[in-house]
Amino acid sequence: MRAFIFPGQGSQAVGMGKTLAEASAHAREVFQEVDEALGQHLFKLMSEGPEDQLTLTENAQPAIMANAIATLRVLERDGGVTLSGKAAYVAGHSLGEYSALCAAGAFDLATTARLLKTRGQAMQAAVPVGVGAMAALLGADIDTAQKLADAAAEGEVCTVANDNDPSQVVISGHKGAVERAVAMVKNYGIKRGVLLPVSAPFHCPLMQPAADAMAEALGANPPTAPLVPVIANVTASPVSDADTISNLLVEQVTGRVRWRESVGAMEEIGVTQFVEFGGKVLGPMVKRSASGDVETVSVISMDDIEALLKTL
Repeated sequence: MRAFIFPGQGSQAVGMGKTLAEASAHAREVFQEVDEALGQHLFKLMSEGPEDQLTLTENAQPAIMANAIATLRVLERDGGVTLSGKAAYVAGHSLGEYSALCAAGAFDLATTARLLKTRGQAMQAAVPVGVGAMAALLGADIDTAQKLADAAAEGEVCTVANDNDPSQVVISGHKGAVERAVAMVKNYGIKRGVLLPVSAPFHCPLMQPAADAMAEALGANPPTAPLVPVIANVTASPVSDADTISNLLVEQVTGRVRWRESVGAMEEIGVTQFVEFGGKVLGPMVKRSASGDVETVSVISMDDIEALLKTL
């Protein structure tokens, strides 16, 4: 059994999608459609930079989605395969959940691009720059990370944002609280705490204004039922009902990304192969999270697509 998975923020890089667009008209169509939907030259920014503009949340989110969907579309159109025929489930990390839903037909491409633009802008605007922060805790499990976050909070927000795998947890909240947590890691037996170069404290209660904005945006652009179930970030369980998906996407803005548990849920259902589109970020997390022997495949280039087609 196979799952198609889609990366989140941090997987962007200048040059993304460029060689794929040069090799396939289907990829070029995706990038052009996203540009038209957003009314901006996003693909030029993806191809040429500058990096500081691509890294902006409102640009990075639709860019990462466009790159992943372009890769999938080339596989489908050039390879003559369908997602529903080759994948039993889809899942994505944070913004990657939108890519997964687009891949599974719950949103069309233009709507997905616009929703992610709105999401990026709303997340950026929710907290003034310098008020919030995020940090990766390396060598930390979820329980230890939560204890550290609770101890560091001191009346401010400090909570687990991403449970990525058994050895990496990300915390988010007020800058002072997150910095206190980083300074205290050794007291909790955590190898290292690293402040992340992000512009806002994602997936914590400080993001409530962004959640409200997404509730409005999704109310105006509701999903349809996906072709295959999506493993939702906030529940780590499969969902196919359109209204439930919409509610969970709103909850996801302030809620924890339960990626480690999502991998476990897919493994328990019987997924043995995880195919990541447009990145090489989730594969290692899957390997570290899986209890048994699973296969991970990263699909970025035409060579990757051709190699995968031989195995499907």
